[in-house]
Amino acid sequence: MMSVVATSMSFENTDKVEVLVSIEDAVAQQMALHVEKRRLWFPNDLMPADAELDAAHDGELARIREAARGLPDTARVAIALNLLTEEGLPHFHRLIASHLSNSGPWRDWNNLWTAEEDRHGCALRDYVRDARLFDMGALEKLQYRYIEAGFNPEWEEDPYRLLAYTSLQEKATQFSHANTGRLCAPIEAMGQRVLAHLAGDESRHYQFYRAVFGAVLAQDPNRALVSLLKVALNFAMPGHAIGGYDDMSEVVRRAGIFCARQYQEIVEELLAYWKIGSLTGLSTIGQQAQEKLMKIPARLARMADFQDAKSTVRDFGFDFIYGRSVRI
Repeated sequence: MMSVVATSMSFENTDKVEVLVSIEDAVAQQMALHVEKRRLWFPNDLMPADAELDAAHDGELARIREAARGLPDTARVAIALNLLTEEGLPHFHRLIASHLSNSGPWRDWNNLWTAEEDRHGCALRDYVRDARLFDMGALEKLQYRYIEAGFNPEWEEDPYRLLAYTSLQEKATQFSHANTGRLCAPIEAMGQRVLAHLAGDESRHYQFYRAVFGAVLAQDPNRALVSLLKVALNFAMPGHAIGGYDDMSEVVRRAGIFCARQYQEIVEELLAYWKIGSLTGLSTIGQQAQEKLMKIPARLARMADFQDAKSTVRDFGFDFIYGRSVRI
């Protein structure tokens, strides 16, 4: 039985916990599939820092540093946002433990996922530090304030919303890392290599959460659809508590790294994977949620068109790049 204090939850959410208990075998199976498919890597594989490295390594580090000088500030802003988001790991581990369980397969997955995600912040921080991309003092202050502020989404202790969110967010993070890496690739290839490793992990994590939420849908479709709708309509990347997040995300949007069009693609992919449009036998509330979910892609397309139409070139400035103006 899951270690959840029922008195701290609504009766509805307590019932949802029982559904999570009923799919624990599926969770264990998906975790085993994940481990079977992954190729475990470590930050030191990418940016070695061993005590006995030779002069050739120092030369390679000097080459990376020199090439990185050519990275555009749009890429630097995206890398900073990606790094800050990855370093919010303590919040995400806590949310998974509190919304799902701190025992059994859910605990095992949370611990495994946390161990894998921990490498992301380490690898990206090693890269930006060795490549000397930022005013690190300014970036560290942002990171400290972000962790101090916390990440507390308004999910009303609904475990279904956490699984819906992680399904959307892992894919969104994959997009962000991969597209940022493509900006880096022609200029400094190591940045792209680091980000590609992160994106690969996020893809596999996405597949896990997508499958597990699919198991929830099969058991409890009406309430799962309602939870999915609430998350999909109000989706925000976890870094939204970072100081200057709005400007950073606007640079990322204008650079084509992540915007409403990519989010639309993610929503469409998940609606198709879960076969949301063809679900039958739903209650009135479930049908209403289904209909609204199927309209979200068109709404996102309109939003993207509106954003593109109203955007005019403007300047952005960030302390972590020494206040330089990013004109985009």
